[in-house]
Amino acid sequence: VVQNITEIGRCAKAYCEHTARSVPTLSDAVVTLIEMGLNVDTLPVYAKRSQRMVITAPPVTNPPVTPKALTAGQKRTHPAHIPSHFPDFPDPHTYIKTPTFREPVSDYQVVREKAATQRRDVERALTRFMAKTGETETLFKDDVTTFPLIAAKPSAIPYLSALLPSELELQSLEETDSSEQDDQTDSENVTGHNITDDPSADKENSLLPPSGVVPSSKSSEENMIDNPYLRPVKKPKVRRKK
Repeated sequence: VVQNITEIGRCAKAYCEHTARSVPTLSDAVVTLIEMGLNVDTLPVYAKRSQRMVITAPPVTNPPVTPKALTAGQKRTHPAHIPSHFPDFPDPHTYIKTPTFREPVSDYQVVREKAATQRRDVERALTRFMAKTGETETLFKDDVTTFPLIAAKPSAIPYLSALLPSELELQSLEETDSSEQDDQTDSENVTGHNITDDPSADKENSLLPPSGVVPSSKSSEENMIDNPYLRPVKKPKVRRKK
């Protein structure tokens, strides 16, 4: 029986390819049976016999479920011009572009925990450096290396550091003193110009700048610096509160 079925399939394929087709049809099978010497008219009577055996369809098995972690995209099916017996397309994760870098963490809790760990590591490293370079004390008299502690330096007047001004406060006081002196000199110059009796001189002095020299346009253009990183620093004037 297996030999007959194999011969029918081979001959049907040969007749199909002879007529420039790729899929065998019923006419190809009929021509094959006639070529093998079988009577085709007896086939309907043989199919309707009472003692025939019916082969049931194979049980339908569920396809294997792939985990969601390995799926990427949707699997492509064959287009209309590709026969169904051709192999399926590969899994989408083999040709889909996936980024390999990790997005920066912007969660508030994670950022705060990271900042706290970095601060703790910095403090620990600084403490160890001070313990190794400076004077230390130990909890155990016999072993000096275990549990080193930074030695405290007692001062005769501990509250003196709180009373003395810091460097920033001294610098701000100097700036305020210099700004007040500039304001006083400006006011004196203005009053000196106003005391003059000649009205024509007042007009001329009003047109001139405070320095008394008329700056030329060429010199101002030469002194102008285009690079913002090379310009002189402009410090804000800090006025002392009365």
